[in-house]
Amino acid sequence: MQKVINVFAIASTVVSAAVVGSGLYVYVNRASIIDGVKQQAIEAATGALPDLLGSPGTLPTLPDTTGPAMPSPQMPSL
Repeated sequence: MQKVINVFAIASTVVSAAVVGSGLYVYVNRASIIDGVKQQAIEAATGALPDLLGSPGTLPTLPDTTGPAMPSPQMPSL
């Protein structure tokens, strides 16, 4: 029975050390982890946007005239 308790104690120590070690790793490297996540988010966002401006530095042309703000209402035929 004592051997089983010792195995559980050693396993508990190993798990606790792994949790503390991984937490320490994340704490020490948090800046590089955050920068990596930011970079991935920026790449995903810019990849999802359509090419609105065409070639860099050119603006799309705007129309000279447009239609009415609201279409005129149609009278129902009786």
